[in-house]
Amino acid sequence: MRRFPSVLSTLFWLCLGTYALHESDVGVVDWHKELIGVPLSGPVSAAPSFHRVGNETLILSATSSNVLAALEPENGSIRWRYLFNPEDRIAGYYKNESVIATLSGPGGATLRTFRALNGQLLLEKRLHLPASGALSEPFHFGKDVIFSPNSDQLYVLTNGCSISAINSITGELTWHWEAPDQGSLIIHNKLVLTNDALYAVGFAKSLVSYTLHITSINPQTGKIIEASNIGTASIVDPLTELTVVTSLDLPKPIALWLEQGSLRHLALTPTLREKPKPLKGSGYTRIEDVGMAHQGQVVLVRRNGLGVVLKVEGDKFTSKATWEFEELPFSKENSDSLYAAGLDGSGRPYFSRIFWAHTIQRGAVDVFAEHIGLGGASSFVFPFETKKHGVITSAAISPDNPSEWILRSDVLLVTSTGSVQMWRQDSLLWTREEALSGISVAELVEIPEKVASETSSTENSEGYLSRLTRHIADTQNLPLYLTNFAKRFATGSYASVVTSTAGDNTTEGLYRDAFGFRQVIVAATLFGKVYGIDSSNGQILWSRVFGLGWADEVGGVVIPLKIYTIKTVSDGTEPEVVIVGQRRAENSLVDTVVFHINAMTGLNVNEQTTTEDLLYGQDVIAGPVVESYFLTGETKMAILLDEYLQVYLYPDTPETRKTFEELAPTMSFPLRSNTDGIRRVLGHQISPSKDNFKPLAIPTWSLSLAPGEDVQSIVPPASRGPIASLGKVVGNRTTLYKYLNPRLFTVLTATPSKSQCGIYVVDSMKGAIVYHAEVKANLRGCDIKITLVDNWLVYHYYEGEVPDGSVGGSKGYRIVSVEFYEGQGVDDKTKSSELSAFSDDAFNFHAHEQTYIVPYAITTLAATTTRFGISNRDIIVATKDNKIQYISKMFLNPRRPNRKPNAEEAEEFLIEYDSLLPNDPRRVLSHNYKVAHVQKIITSPALLESTSLIFAYGLDLFMTRLAPSNTFDVLSENFNKAQLVLTVGGLAIAILITRPMVNKKRLREKWYQ
Repeated sequence: MRRFPSVLSTLFWLCLGTYALHESDVGVVDWHKELIGVPLSGPVSAAPSFHRVGNETLILSATSSNVLAALEPENGSIRWRYLFNPEDRIAGYYKNESVIATLSGPGGATLRTFRALNGQLLLEKRLHLPASGALSEPFHFGKDVIFSPNSDQLYVLTNGCSISAINSITGELTWHWEAPDQGSLIIHNKLVLTNDALYAVGFAKSLVSYTLHITSINPQTGKIIEASNIGTASIVDPLTELTVVTSLDLPKPIALWLEQGSLRHLALTPTLREKPKPLKGSGYTRIEDVGMAHQGQVVLVRRNGLGVVLKVEGDKFTSKATWEFEELPFSKENSDSLYAAGLDGSGRPYFSRIFWAHTIQRGAVDVFAEHIGLGGASSFVFPFETKKHGVITSAAISPDNPSEWILRSDVLLVTSTGSVQMWRQDSLLWTREEALSGISVAELVEIPEKVASETSSTENSEGYLSRLTRHIADTQNLPLYLTNFAKRFATGSYASVVTSTAGDNTTEGLYRDAFGFRQVIVAATLFGKVYGIDSSNGQILWSRVFGLGWADEVGGVVIPLKIYTIKTVSDGTEPEVVIVGQRRAENSLVDTVVFHINAMTGLNVNEQTTTEDLLYGQDVIAGPVVESYFLTGETKMAILLDEYLQVYLYPDTPETRKTFEELAPTMSFPLRSNTDGIRRVLGHQISPSKDNFKPLAIPTWSLSLAPGEDVQSIVPPASRGPIASLGKVVGNRTTLYKYLNPRLFTVLTATPSKSQCGIYVVDSMKGAIVYHAEVKANLRGCDIKITLVDNWLVYHYYEGEVPDGSVGGSKGYRIVSVEFYEGQGVDDKTKSSELSAFSDDAFNFHAHEQTYIVPYAITTLAATTTRFGISNRDIIVATKDNKIQYISKMFLNPRRPNRKPNAEEAEEFLIEYDSLLPNDPRRVLSHNYKVAHVQKIITSPALLESTSLIFAYGLDLFMTRLAPSNTFDVLSENFNKAQLVLTVGGLAIAILITRPMVNKKRLREKWYQ
């Protein structure tokens, strides 16, 4: 019998939290949106391009999310992608027919090669230490890879001064060359390979410009043949005024550059004895590298914006303008032009110009192909929606010439709002909203049920007679209701918690499901676009582009900072959210703007506009916002502080001002202060407004920190929801009362001189420190993930130095669980949630703390939330190996005993303390999905008290739900309602039959007694 508590706790451990982790639930109770990030624009080595491998075509691109990806041209699906680590920034990708090479890290520290069709990693080689990498801007500068056509050799340029010959299969280094000055005076930027020499083309610094510098190297031995500084070549911008062209028609590579608008060239020979010569033409401002340099052709742009296709050919290196695009891009009728080029299936080059025509409100494409002759040009327009997708920032083309006089083109566009679109002439094939990989803030918003949504718009304005008439009219549905009720009662045909909540027909509108699993995710991105996403399936319901207001004339960007739900379905209207953002104009002016949006439709609440228009906000602060907070209650409002700590309200109405004045004396909040380069935490309270001036936040306390200790971040507590229990009844029937101080927040600090990190839990009214811990920093500094919810503090860090202790002194990742309770022991109740910060018992509490080893690093963590706070809270973590998993509160309970639990402890379901939290695959919520680079997890309650909704976003999006205490408020799926009804009915009939028999028997017994 003594083993019974241990067996009971073990069984509970195995059974706890298994809901929604079955294979059959994948894609039903969750969804995963795989993204690649917004493609980079600019250099050919990073921008999107079409790549042919045999008869197959891929779209390759490096992205701002540090991903190399290949897309299917026909439908935009991801064929493969490779995720680079955040510190290993991709510099560019370099194509062979069947192999893709990349350089990444500082100076191009790491070389990788991939199979083009499936993304298989063939080779990964460290070329130099990241610490010795040369930092360059732009990042691709000073890096290049070139393939040998006759062998498996790769020639790799890194740091702008180092060249390595590497076997692309084995990774073996054949030879290595480094410039004598190690890049201090000369920076090489491009490699060109011929049978006789490998040329490193770069430039040398001079007083007012740059001069062309070329080094020729023996490709077999790595020995220098010759190095020459072309002193007569004066280049102002080597990124846009220098290139090298090669082709089968050219016996030698040709270096082209611009000098004061004139074009000059130099034939490259191993001895470098050729002299620079001019080429016909002048008035050019830049050379556009559109990826056709290996065909001997480039695009030159004149001062008036016109593009000219220039071809260099022949033994005498003559140049000719094969095509000059018509019209003037620098005009009010057209936007600035983008130039792109591509090869058809036969390897013939095509050149294109893409621009926006203001007069017809359409995108326009001009395409030219020299091999067709003078008539080899075509133009078409396409219905690009600039108000939905911004402006075009990058383009690539895949041409086709099915017959002699027909030109067709697939055009890939990347826009300023992060959209990636594929057009086939004037038909849109697909769109990828890659801006979702850059979500800044997001919120899960509950939506109304169908009946409430249909009637809420009329109930508020209808009178008594109208309402009575409506109720009488609704009685016609009574027979149908009774029929459906009888059917449900007899068959048990109810909504299921393990079926998809998405509507079968989107035309029916957006309504809540029976359990509240279907909500709207409002997500604002760093690319100036906000989305409404259906939480049941991940489909985009609406999207809006942020308008710049007065900054439309000068350009700029809106950066979302906070999002708040200002109206909910309980207010009797459709839900509304406000997004607080900063508008950064190109002229360096910064304003604070608030966007007020209907969460279900995306419409601007403050203006009568459509979803086709730009979304304009309301200017609130003529300057940056320091911090913003949200007040809940009957009157909800956002509180914003400017750089002078003046208080602004949104919405600013008499009702909100009155409520704010009543609550201001009780408000307190922390702010970071930077004085003499030292960041610290100051507590503030609101000073009432005087003489029509705005209320002002005044400092009331300062957090005392050790010398050299710097504040990294202030982390507010998780959203406080309902608390069903104020205490915890332990096994001996005593109670531990939760320390529920509503003013607590956490501060993370760093002390570089001591390689130390600090964790503080502080009271915002008084500045008193409730909890303090110090841990050692790792090589990357202080990387602590933390959450504070109710009376529970959980944080995760890496421990590199542990001399001894409960975790065995081993290095690794730790997760610490701390619970705060009132008083100094059991049954010591102080009512902490009601106490003032200046009460004698305000800080009368004790804490239980325990540390655990976890075998993985995490990127973020959050706690589950439920509607009434009855269910247990679990911790949701995103691991660095791209998984979402949960850790049950039972495992993280800091009161777990260091021995076998006794009977009282087993009654609480406490299990014996084990320093290691196993990496149990049954706790993985993301199943086999690879949820990449998760930055944040937000949780939201459903209508079911047992269930919490979980939304994770970063590079990818992932949505699921979890029942921490199992679905105690819903019948299980295998419950047989029909059998129950038949059983009860049978028993009722049996009673009716046997009752007269029993009565007769009893009567007969009385006669014979």
